[in-house]
Amino acid sequence: MAIKEILMPNLGESVTEASVTNWLVKPGDKVKRYDPLMEVVSDKVTTEVPSDFDGEVKEFLIDLDQSVPIGTAILTLEVEGAADETPAVEEKQSESSQEKPKATQPTPAKAEKPKNIGRLSPAVVRLAQEKGIDLEQVTGTGSGGRITRKDIMNFNPEDQVVSGAEMPVDIEPKEQVHVDVPQENKAPAPKPKHEESVSSSHAESVPADGVRKAIAKKMVQSVNEIPHAWIMVEADVSNIVKLRNEVKEDYKKREGHSLSFFPFFAKAVIQALKKNPKINTSWDNGNIIYHKDINMSIAVTTDEHLYVPVIHQADNYSISGLAKEINRLAGDVRKGTLKSQDMQGGTFTLNNTGSIGSVQSMGIINHPQAAILQVESINKRIVPTADGGFKTADMVNLCLSIDHRILDGQQAGKFLKDVKENLARFSSESDVY
Repeated sequence: MAIKEILMPNLGESVTEASVTNWLVKPGDKVKRYDPLMEVVSDKVTTEVPSDFDGEVKEFLIDLDQSVPIGTAILTLEVEGAADETPAVEEKQSESSQEKPKATQPTPAKAEKPKNIGRLSPAVVRLAQEKGIDLEQVTGTGSGGRITRKDIMNFNPEDQVVSGAEMPVDIEPKEQVHVDVPQENKAPAPKPKHEESVSSSHAESVPADGVRKAIAKKMVQSVNEIPHAWIMVEADVSNIVKLRNEVKEDYKKREGHSLSFFPFFAKAVIQALKKNPKINTSWDNGNIIYHKDINMSIAVTTDEHLYVPVIHQADNYSISGLAKEINRLAGDVRKGTLKSQDMQGGTFTLNNTGSIGSVQSMGIINHPQAAILQVESINKRIVPTADGGFKTADMVNLCLSIDHRILDGQQAGKFLKDVKENLARFSSESDVY
């Protein structure tokens, strides 16, 4: 028998870490090769991870919803045969070293305890840090002397044998410590805020799921690393409203899905990105990365979460092609069938905030991209005409957030000017195809 560590799998080129959102097995379960072990989430996509071996589940090495690097050991299996002899060899060597200590030096009491400091799971290290426990004082009961979370939870410093030479010499016994504070002035220590919220009858503490934690991490990273700047312009899209109203019924019969305004905006933005390549960039340790492909990220919401799937090489699509791809990605998000590759490689984000009735918003940039454009709701307004009169027009606000390390107001303004001009050109059914 041998102990096999199951590692966090590689989930895509740009994925560097992931977290387990659900264990599908428990310690002691027998599993066959290809049986599912867990569900992991990365870039807000959930993937089921199967077993590569027949064996018995021994131990979980990380906590649920804890982000760990790709390649981190996440659980152990006991497998038959020579699937992986290395852990077994390490166990034998560890036992041998304990049975035959060096005769030339006395062995301290704590050195007799089996330790595997180099093989600790991130969950154990974090728990020990939270509790202020020295891992060298802990006896490991896991395979090969591994220290487990249970060992940390059950650890009692008073049970440890420490020699007199190892005792700190500058600490006085507790009974000699005296603070002269009148009893009536002593106030009880305040409870931590999270304890108060949990105990309150008017509030409920609910752990965030893996996808929400992934969103939170991405947003905090963006706000902390990217100096945001914002600019807004308004555009007359009366021509697009008229065109869509003329073709939408025939389009739905022909294509099988509705034609929204969003593909028109996507096409206008893509054309503007080709003329303004600096918008389609990202920041990397003092370097500006110019992306050759235009991979447009689009925001898709569910009742609980926000996803940002990617239209790869979006400049190869017509308005109709973009409508089909947007419909496919949105459908996969809401059915829970979105693939990991559909969430990777985005170079610019377009967000249809107008679908929720917003008229002005400031988007947080999708790290590490350089910009995000919010398309607000289309509303009729009275606007001036070139001859000094007034007209009723279908107007929309375009709100652009930029990374001020890469872009300045001039580049942002030119990009939005090009987007407005592109929107004004769509006037006939041939533009849709």
